[in-house]
Amino acid sequence: MDDADASPGPNRPPSLLALPTYLASHVARIGHDVLIAAVGEHGLRLPHFATLTALADFGPLPQHVLADRLGFNRSHLVGYLDAVEERGLVHRTRDPGDRRRQLVALTEEGERLHAELRRVAERAQEEFLCDLTAPERETLTALLRRVLVAHDRRLR
Repeated sequence: MDDADASPGPNRPPSLLALPTYLASHVARIGHDVLIAAVGEHGLRLPHFATLTALADFGPLPQHVLADRLGFNRSHLVGYLDAVEERGLVHRTRDPGDRRRQLVALTEEGERLHAELRRVAERAQEEFLCDLTAPERETLTALLRRVLVAHDRRLR
């Protein structure tokens, strides 16, 4: 019998196993837990990691743009930024183009820690997806990205 056809551990209802949303939510929880544990070893939570990653990918951003790109509530982002700023990982300055806005950027320490966290996250992904081949991982990632991008387009 192929591993993909093997009965799941707790003998889940077949009708639920036929629903992609059911499968996606449970698989997401597994991956989420693995990533939370990996990032938590550095005293951070996933929103902190996401914030550092967005700044590493996009460079300095106005605070409201950062919240929108991450899909975070703007008031929640303030708390996440307070925590990582306290640790010296980001700094906020007034936007010279609009003094009402705050620009957020990584510090050197933030860049260093983010690079380490990226390696930690990649190892967590390896652990999470260890039962899939590299091409299967690429396919899974591409399909999930496609669903997310389509959803984001509908929200515009």
